[in-house]
Amino acid sequence: MDSMPVNLWIAACAHRLQQQWHTVDPLELEDVARDLWRDERLRAMPPDEAAVDWLKPINELK
Repeated sequence: MDSMPVNLWIAACAHRLQQQWHTVDPLELEDVARDLWRDERLRAMPPDEAAVDWLKPINELK
């Protein structure tokens, strides 16, 4: 997803993470999303898909 501006990708990813973790500070979720963007494999995905992929191990524990 190199065509999407970095700040928009991070914001969209953080928004998807917020859907999972309602009580976490949005600024912390932006930091997590920024870390995800630094991962080349995740950065190649749309931001919502990257968040879902990153959350898979957590959701599998439920």
